Amino acid sequence: MLFLFAVIMAALLLFLMVFFVIMFSDLECDYINPIDLCNKLNQFVLPEMGAHAFLFFMFLINGSWLAMILNLPLVVYNIQKVTANRHMYDATEIFRTLSQHKKECFFKLGFYLVMFFYFLYRMIVALIAADS
Repeated sequence: MLFLFAVIMAALLLFLMVFFVIMFSDLECDYINPIDLCNKLNQFVLPEMGAHAFLFFMFLINGSWLAMILNLPLVVYNIQKVTANRHMYDATEIFRTLSQHKKECFFKLGFYLVMFFYFLYRMIVALIAADS
């Protein structure tokens, strides 16, 4: 049941990162101004981090140690960003830091994609084990 929830959460986080990448592409092509971009993306930054931290916490509670360890580096990175107050996008600095933000989004996109398939595999294994 946990990995079914994890598959759904990973899919949502994956779609959120695709949205971020599309928004950054729109900014590069000048389809959106920096203030609108930051207003749209900043409302999703903390929920994305919170959803991932909740998923990590669920793995910790249920004793899924491998899944927890695989998610640990991104949780630590997100905590570091929040404590350093670098988690929100600033409209005055967005063009200077755009390449860094895009790299981070592509990294998270790849991470969530890999985790989606890992969680899907673990869900299928758990369903087969429960059936027999």
